[in-house]
Amino acid sequence: MKQSKLKSILKWAAVALLWLTAWQLAAAAVDKEILIPYPRAVFLSLISLCKTSEFWVAVALSLLRITAGYLLGIAAGVTGAVLSSRFKVFKAVFSPVLHIVRAVPVASFIILALVWIKSAYLAVFISFLTVTPMIWSSTESGIENIDVKYLEAAKIFRLNPFKTLFEVKLPFLLPSFTASAANALGFAWKSGVAAEVICRPAGSIGRLLQDAKLYLETPNVFAVTAVVALLSLAFEIIIKRIAKRFMYDSNK
Repeated sequence: MKQSKLKSILKWAAVALLWLTAWQLAAAAVDKEILIPYPRAVFLSLISLCKTSEFWVAVALSLLRITAGYLLGIAAGVTGAVLSSRFKVFKAVFSPVLHIVRAVPVASFIILALVWIKSAYLAVFISFLTVTPMIWSSTESGIENIDVKYLEAAKIFRLNPFKTLFEVKLPFLLPSFTASAANALGFAWKSGVAAEVICRPAGSIGRLLQDAKLYLETPNVFAVTAVVALLSLAFEIIIKRIAKRFMYDSNK
């Protein structure tokens, strides 16, 4: 077990070193910080940002907005999936809406939403709008693919709805739901930060990115982007570990 973990760490370290080397070589070839800054310059910019209260306030508020939109999207997606699987009329009414949300570019929704929603809440709405159809589709598909034999067995053993949900349905739904939730989290961060870049609310990662771009501070752009990627990755790992505790083991 320890050897496999060590091998995994060494593998990721080697991959990271490979990309850092490629980055260093690309920066050296261009030799213009405004286009591609050196890794060291980005690291120093990140250290400088971490020393300011403005940076931590922006990270905290963006985290709050995007997490709120993400959780609301999960709640709406799961609720919609359950209702769609039970009521054909509900599915017929909302199916076109889901197709439209998937088809229309996020930038279009951001511009439209700016007319109705305050800039401080736009990232919440856009994250919600991005996550909802993803969770809805995967959950609905999971519900429809539950093995009927297990549901019939639950009826034979007279399991109440609560036990049927937690002992029969959830074990089948969790694998696809977890994968979809982890995937949706990345899209929530992308769309949420994109909304902040366009509307520039006070105390946001998007505003930091836009300001860095306006003042041609490319190392800061790279540093803030790295923070967004790390936050998204950290939350994805947390979601997968939480879900793993309840994951259905088909081999048992």
